[in-house]
Amino acid sequence: MKQVPLGQTGISVSELCLGTMTWGTQNSEAEANAQMDLALERGVNFWDTAEMYPTNPVRAETAGGTETIIGNRLAKGGRDRVVLATKVTGLGQTIRPGQRVTGVAFTTALDASLQRLRTDYIDLYQLHWPDRGSYHFRQIWDYRPPHDRAAALAAMEEVLHAAEAAVAAGKIRAIGLSNETVWGAAQWLRLANEARLPRMMTIQNEYSLLCRQFDSDWAELSVMEDMTLLAYSPLACGLLSGKYAGDVIPEGTRRERTPDLGGRITPHVFPAVSVYLGLAREYGLDPCQMALAFTRRRPFPCIPIIGATRIEQLQANIAAADLALSDEVLAQIDALHREHPMPY
Repeated sequence: MKQVPLGQTGISVSELCLGTMTWGTQNSEAEANAQMDLALERGVNFWDTAEMYPTNPVRAETAGGTETIIGNRLAKGGRDRVVLATKVTGLGQTIRPGQRVTGVAFTTALDASLQRLRTDYIDLYQLHWPDRGSYHFRQIWDYRPPHDRAAALAAMEEVLHAAEAAVAAGKIRAIGLSNETVWGAAQWLRLANEARLPRMMTIQNEYSLLCRQFDSDWAELSVMEDMTLLAYSPLACGLLSGKYAGDVIPEGTRRERTPDLGGRITPHVFPAVSVYLGLAREYGLDPCQMALAFTRRRPFPCIPIIGATRIEQLQANIAAADLALSDEVLAQIDALHREHPMPY
């Protein structure tokens, strides 16, 4: 498995990242262990989790369960083989309703994650959501930007000071963002530079053939600031596999638990899925591998996060690292994107 730089962290990671959010709901601990073993065997050494996982659904009573599963596995050995990322939740999230990510909350959540993960340090600690609000997860339809600039900047600086203390204590190696805006990322970077505080190194936002908000202003910031995109839902929650084609809900799938797939089921999505499935058939490609290979050919640094509920899915997704899309296929993807832009 090819290793790539993780922004300006000085850390090298696999070109695919292992997602873990189904471990503890859709996947048992034994199934999660099988996925971790396969990942290590195939060289996928970059793993992403969060204190609010597992999902489908997110519940306060199950929060932290995925980290515990990972911690149980790492306690048996192999921590030095893994680049581990996790996240602290923020305002409006289920496990601590109404609690912002203050400096104290940052430190408290970090210490709890370290305990569950049974490790002395976390390689990449991310802010799961900005407390200012977000347009991600289909919130863009009624998004209203915040207006209190001074309060937003003061909150950012408080978190950066908490991160500075955590880095000095050896608890984390680097920090990153998730579900952020371009303005937000630019301010995090500016404040860190001016006060010589830890720099946000990565951004974890949604990105796939069906969700390409990152292609404009975010792409420029990513390149200019060397901020790697950790692309979540690169298969659009399984839509790009074709298993939901015809608006079906197969037994045991995520859609059985979340019928609208987080707002991704719209009148426009299945026609868009159909053309990408047709393109994969035309060139004899696995549609999931095609979708993942696409993310690795973007003109900005991008590492897709691959998750799976079945080990066979994970095996196929890891194999996408060996697929190089031809210029002809990429040109056809561009044409199809123009015909079916942002179907959800």
